[in-house]
Amino acid sequence: MTTTPLTGRVALVAGATRGAGRQIAVQLGAAGATVYATGRSSRAGRSEMDRPETIEETAELVTAAGGTGIAVRVDHLVPEQVRDLVARIDAEQGRLDVLVNDIWGGDPLVTWEKPVWEQPLDAGFRTLRLAIDTHIVTSHFALPLLNRRPGGLVVEIGDGTKAYNDENYRLSVFYDLAKTSVNRLAFSWAHELKPYGCTAVALTPGWIRSEAMLEHFGVTEETWRDGAATDPHFLISETPAFVGRAVVALAADEEKARWSGRSVSAGELAQVYGFTDVDGSRPDAFRYITEVVDAGKPADVTGYR
Repeated sequence: MTTTPLTGRVALVAGATRGAGRQIAVQLGAAGATVYATGRSSRAGRSEMDRPETIEETAELVTAAGGTGIAVRVDHLVPEQVRDLVARIDAEQGRLDVLVNDIWGGDPLVTWEKPVWEQPLDAGFRTLRLAIDTHIVTSHFALPLLNRRPGGLVVEIGDGTKAYNDENYRLSVFYDLAKTSVNRLAFSWAHELKPYGCTAVALTPGWIRSEAMLEHFGVTEETWRDGAATDPHFLISETPAFVGRAVVALAADEEKARWSGRSVSAGELAQVYGFTDVDGSRPDAFRYITEVVDAGKPADVTGYR
């Protein structure tokens, strides 16, 4: 019997075109939610990521999973477009229960392992706008709709927990600042939403097998383990559906406020809520790295499930 704990709930996944955002939208749909999937890449034109995935495809996947998917092309750097999006959600649904800020699109702009004086400033500042300004603009317009009802949830999707990012330089000053800022935004939203009985959480997936990553390794979701021939660490990668399951678990938790203001990983939530990777293949990342990869043993995930 299919469990649909989010039937009647309305979600906005900002940045739902591909990767984590797409599967967060799909998993919310599988749990019964109505999901507005937004982004710049649509059948009407591509973003600067210049990839084939579209928000229309995401909406169709949401509906196929059992929810209601609605695609809306939005540039989240344009306040008027975000304002109109939220007004539409209000007019059509009269509520917003889950906001996922997954907007990014900065990968082509990042210059890795170069000091700031060798970084192109235009690309760097564009990266920050895509990673930070978009989340603030979206929250500015969406949170007044979300906080009408207690129990609302905001999820800031980033890369690395606060604990990890505090101790590790992320190989580019602009990328480093972008990812640490996302975690701090969730902390800020938690304080601002507390009087309304709403929750904000910063959530990071692990190494995601996004469409681009699968292409990079020359594999598919069915053959992804073959990527270990290129890099044995790839065996600890996660399907994007894993972080989607984490968002659903948070949204369905009546005691979600215990997470408010925190920075957590999808793996941590999996242990608490008792779900596993949907394809059953996610090994224990830390043990695998230390006991197999770092020890120089042949790649093998046996015993790390």
